[in-house]
Amino acid sequence: MKIEMSPSTMLNPVPVVMVSCAGKDPLKEETRPNILTVAWAGTINSEPPMVSISVRKSRHSHGLICETQEFVINLVTEDLAKACDYCGVRSGSKEDKFSATDLTPVSAPNMKYAPQILESPVSICCQVKDVIELGSHDMFLGEVKSVSVDEKWIDDKGKICLEKAKLVAYSHGEYYGLGKLLGFFGYSVASKKALARRMPAKKHSKRNTK
Repeated sequence: MKIEMSPSTMLNPVPVVMVSCAGKDPLKEETRPNILTVAWAGTINSEPPMVSISVRKSRHSHGLICETQEFVINLVTEDLAKACDYCGVRSGSKEDKFSATDLTPVSAPNMKYAPQILESPVSICCQVKDVIELGSHDMFLGEVKSVSVDEKWIDDKGKICLEKAKLVAYSHGEYYGLGKLLGFFGYSVASKKALARRMPAKKHSKRNTK
């Protein structure tokens, strides 16, 4: 039996990401870069590739993103989980979160202000296309202008192997490493040959899943 509860943001799990940004400076071209932890992020379009992040108006990064119209979504690994959490509970208006977490800001392709995080396995560089005021949060719709992937996660055939990067998900206030492989898109109707190639360590039954 299910118990009805009050309306809330109960969608779980969700990706947790570190969003990097920076403000303008008329003399130096940029100000101190900042990192914002976001659990409300998602893919919203394929062509052109677009993503979204939702940010409270009170957050320091909200103003920076509004000012520059740029942000970079950086994926989080288990090794980066503590830094990610720190960036979610500290304010960039009071400290340099890159220095505090020993993370490295580097220039991002097609971005004038927002840096990418060197230690992240994947950085998704975005230009703001629209801002939707929703209530407690504003949703920034970003068009992906470039993607940078750490070469150690790319095999000799050019395949991106993020399953080896130990990415992190966020569920009901807690961080989790991704668990075992359960399947791949279309595995419920895939041939035995495809299953053996994509999931060689698992035994596959003939059970009807419909």
